[in-house]
Amino acid sequence: MKMTPTHEKQEFVTVLVRDPRTHKEDSWHSYIDYEIFIHTNSMCFTRKTSCVRRRFREFVWLRQRLQSNAVLIQLPDLPSKTPFFNMNNPHHVDHRRQGLQEFLEKILQDALLLSDSRLHLFLQTQLSPEDMEACVSGQTKYTVADAIHKFASLNRRFPIEDEEGKKGKTDTDSDSESSSSGLGPSDDSISCGCKASPASEES
Repeated sequence: MKMTPTHEKQEFVTVLVRDPRTHKEDSWHSYIDYEIFIHTNSMCFTRKTSCVRRRFREFVWLRQRLQSNAVLIQLPDLPSKTPFFNMNNPHHVDHRRQGLQEFLEKILQDALLLSDSRLHLFLQTQLSPEDMEACVSGQTKYTVADAIHKFASLNRRFPIEDEEGKKGKTDTDSDSESSSSGLGPSDDSISCGCKASPASEES
């Protein structure tokens, strides 16, 4: 009997922006960051499941960089930054969260944007914008894939990973190399792998 590939595996990317948390920078300034959860079977992604935390200004940076590298594409807008935004107002915070999720959902539907290494570092590591730029520009000892694997090895939130991560979990061997990997601060090593990266700008 001839078998026809009628049920070819369809690629998907699920992205969730959730769990807004408020952080104090100093006595006068606070900001909110959001958890970004990715689950995918897409070959574009180094890891099939990941979780990071990003703040609004990092989304602004990402959009600017993606736009500069894909000038012919009209990127979706981020939720507007308004002086009336109140981080103590749950409606305001959730409205921004929804806008950030819609932004990422649209970005992840574009093959050209998916080829930008900054997007993958943004979604699957906790590197700062400065470190992401350095990595993409070849100014670091580690590659984009190295950075993503290193972050994943430090953050075992998901015991069931993709096929490469079964039982053997060979990348756990790299845990002991954190001091020499050059992958920047080990903020990444908190329990769920979701921590705000250091920031000096506004929310």
